[in-house]
Amino acid sequence: MPTLDAPVGTPAADAVLLRARGENFPVALRLLGSRTRTDLLAIYGFARLVDELGDSYAGDRLAALDWVQEELGRAFRGSARHPLLTALTPALQRHALTPEPFVRLIEANRMDQRVARYETWEQLRGYCSLSADPVGELVLAVFGVHDQRRIGLSNSVCTALQLAEHCQDVAEDLASGRIYLPAEDLRRFDVGESDLAAAHAGSAVRGLVAFELERARELLRAGAPLVGELPLRAGLAVAAFIAGGRAALDAIERAGCDVLAGSPRPTRLMLARELRVGLGERRRGVAGRARP
Repeated sequence: MPTLDAPVGTPAADAVLLRARGENFPVALRLLGSRTRTDLLAIYGFARLVDELGDSYAGDRLAALDWVQEELGRAFRGSARHPLLTALTPALQRHALTPEPFVRLIEANRMDQRVARYETWEQLRGYCSLSADPVGELVLAVFGVHDQRRIGLSNSVCTALQLAEHCQDVAEDLASGRIYLPAEDLRRFDVGESDLAAAHAGSAVRGLVAFELERARELLRAGAPLVGELPLRAGLAVAAFIAGGRAALDAIERAGCDVLAGSPRPTRLMLARELRVGLGERRRGVAGRARP
């Protein structure tokens, strides 16, 4: 149950985690040991709660985000009461995590309340540094391998995954009044907002989406070496994250880049195929580092 000081209508822990079932992050965690999986699921539960408050909370969203930041502070002190925050406290203590990445996730959702368009790719990339990259940093911290090089690789992966999601959800985001594709790219492909509101994507929209997909693929390629720089189980989990991103991009291409008729999602076969490719890349990367 929500805490007494939580805003009325704050999502309960079970509801948040139920809506997340089957997403790429928790599925990948099945590859990890029990304690690591528990700690990462606690981080994931926090991130999902923050997203729920920023995206679909029916009340004052900024006030709700202020509340969750205060509750985060209580979690670091060991006095949080919302179940998702009490579940987070052991992970904070075991891995000496700091508030900063969690606060960036909250700030991304504050930004969603005041920013609905991004003029340039750099501006959108800055948003991803708040909304996506902190999750990867926290994952590396739990694995105990969060140096600057690995964080840089992780940021490329996380931003790519976020961009893939933005491509999948163009219609859903527009219905919420937001566009997460850079305005400079819309102009490059002569796409207006009315084109994004159509029932099906025209050739201009498909060209725009294909351009963003290639940008996401390049980011995944840049971050893929991270898989070979991690211990076995951690590397397998990150390979699964990357496979999920690649499969999502494949699903969009398979739909002809028509993201307006629905949100293209990969099949299990597509996920399995990309995971097999990723594991092969990991083996080659590890073997390459082992050579004199």
